[in-house]
Amino acid sequence: METAVGVLVSQFKAYACRDGSSDTLSRDEFQKLVKSELPNLVKNAGDPADIDQLMRSLDNNNDGELSFPEFWQLIGHLASKHGGFSQ
Repeated sequence: METAVGVLVSQFKAYACRDGSSDTLSRDEFQKLVKSELPNLVKNAGDPADIDQLMRSLDNNNDGELSFPEFWQLIGHLASKHGGFSQ
């Protein structure tokens, strides 16, 4: 599991640093990450409107970017759903 956490952190940073900040994902960075890395787990990963809605649902402080803890909510939700833990 340590390896999996390391991969999640490094992928977040790799996408986040594309606009100069490795601390947050912009909307475009988030869309690229989801489309490239989570296409089978995020429904309609290529649909900009769905990505906008998903990002708004995760952006707790409404700053238009996702911090790692905000992004982690998505990972937890996807893992629960994939494992059959949520309905």
